[in-house]
Amino acid sequence: MKAHVLVINCGSSSIKYELFDGQANLSLAEGVVERIGESESAFRYRAGSRDLRQASPVPSHDAGMALIARTLTDREVGVIQDAAEVFAVGHRVVHGGERFLESALLTPEVIATVEEYARFAPLHNPANLVGIRAAQRLFPDVPHVAVFDTSFHQSMPAKAYLYAVPYELYQEHSVRRYGFHGTSHRYLAQAAAHFLGRRVEGVRLITCHLGNGCSISAVAGGRCVDTSMGFTPLEGLVMGTRSGDLDPALVAVLGETLRLEAGEVVRLLNTKSGLLGLSGVSNDMRLILKAMSEGDERARLALEVFCYRARKYIGAYLVALGGADAVVFSAGIGENSPEARTRIAAGLDELGIVLDEAANQAARGGPADIATAKSRIRVLVIPTDEERMIAEDTYRIASEVRLWREV
Repeated sequence: MKAHVLVINCGSSSIKYELFDGQANLSLAEGVVERIGESESAFRYRAGSRDLRQASPVPSHDAGMALIARTLTDREVGVIQDAAEVFAVGHRVVHGGERFLESALLTPEVIATVEEYARFAPLHNPANLVGIRAAQRLFPDVPHVAVFDTSFHQSMPAKAYLYAVPYELYQEHSVRRYGFHGTSHRYLAQAAAHFLGRRVEGVRLITCHLGNGCSISAVAGGRCVDTSMGFTPLEGLVMGTRSGDLDPALVAVLGETLRLEAGEVVRLLNTKSGLLGLSGVSNDMRLILKAMSEGDERARLALEVFCYRARKYIGAYLVALGGADAVVFSAGIGENSPEARTRIAAGLDELGIVLDEAANQAARGGPADIATAKSRIRVLVIPTDEERMIAEDTYRIASEVRLWREV
């Protein structure tokens, strides 16, 4: 019996997808539908050497899901013969709150909880739900599984996740640090342990997911003990368009000064800040580095702030962990920017982190160890693969469901 797992990551106007052979955990095809609902949507599909791109109207997420299914089963470019070969569908869900310590079968009760937590992730959970419902309509007879970005961080101790605000705000309104990018950090912890030839239960790691969204986690024995993102993905590091850490009183000050509502200030901090706001150039690190090489002072300053903030978090998490076996760089910037890695690691020699600059310049995508032989802490570059983690969880949970139904 075929056991293919379709992984869906749904945004408000996009669907990222990847099809896996669930038994072999092998990727068969991937792609994205973008600008859903616009006059000219974009569709991409890649399977082996086949790379299909087309621009045509995709009026809804249901239409996008149908296009994905048609392409996956197409006689010329498809990788499966029939949609019935889809064994299960896995969904990335950003916020699962405190209720989900791990991935879960999507039941009506679980969906209701995802809806409830939409108030904490209004830009993400509603879009995730749109994808879930569209996929359930297209694949009504297979298990659907939610894999939560927040689950991996639920192992944090109270001293790490509580804010120093009236405790009733936590008890009555769930105000606490949740953390995000958890599926990526979980993958990186497992992949780093494998690269080091050790069991994940025996290593201490600082995992750095540095892309347009950025977060760093302290991981001991495969469990998160602290992470940089907080109640929302706005807290922590400087990101592409997000400010990261700042004085919370600034929200009120900016509101009064600029005559903005609180929500408008938060949007400014989410969409017009970070690397974009500091540089005035872009949220793309490649363009910032180019501008800096041409003498742009604000681009240089944006890079320095970005790297300094990341370096501070690494130092803090070395303290939280009592040392580390490795620092792991991943995601768009972490995997592909030797310049950013050099600047982040600068000055950490006394803490046991010493880069081999030749290895650092050569490592683009990894996996690779870019530390010198004398470095007490290894420095790894490892491509993240959240979709593979989602596929693994989905196949495992769906297999358990099938066995239960057969019994």
